[in-house]
Amino acid sequence: MTAMNVSRTELFLGFAKIGLLGFGGVAPWARHIIVAEKRWLSEREYASVLGVGQVLPGPNTVNAAIIIGDHFQGTVGALAAVIGLLCTPIAVLIGIALIYDRIADLPSVGAAIGAGAAAAAGLVIGTAIKMARRLRPNLTALAVGLAAFGAVGLLHVPMALAVAVLGPVGIALVWRERRGR
Repeated sequence: MTAMNVSRTELFLGFAKIGLLGFGGVAPWARHIIVAEKRWLSEREYASVLGVGQVLPGPNTVNAAIIIGDHFQGTVGALAAVIGLLCTPIAVLIGIALIYDRIADLPSVGAAIGAGAAAAAGLVIGTAIKMARRLRPNLTALAVGLAAFGAVGLLHVPMALAVAVLGPVGIALVWRERRGR
């Protein structure tokens, strides 16, 4: 990963910004801030960290915060990044929960929540497309990615099962490709 030095304060504030801006969808903001704005990681490094975070238990962005924080500042950096990521959304969520408790039965509230869910799905899809274009995956990576989408998104296979099967398949295919060179 990148050899630059990122302070604990920078980690905390950067991940606090991700947590605040990413309410309803952290992944697009995490990529934007970590790769494009702060330039802490390259696109490829971020994709690798996010990939590891995806297969570990827990939220992938929290896992990525731990990995990135640890890389730059060790255990204290990992804690700073995670606390930054979670503190602002928790405060906002508590405030929203207090308001929602009073207005939940209004029909317009249900419609607004449905619209928000659609917007969040669009952000996830847009981020995936943006990352794929920059990474320029080969046919093997595309095939494994499409298989994962088909298994989880269309066939409703549990994600853990899809990762358990497609992870080793992807590794074996890449190993075979590289061995054939």
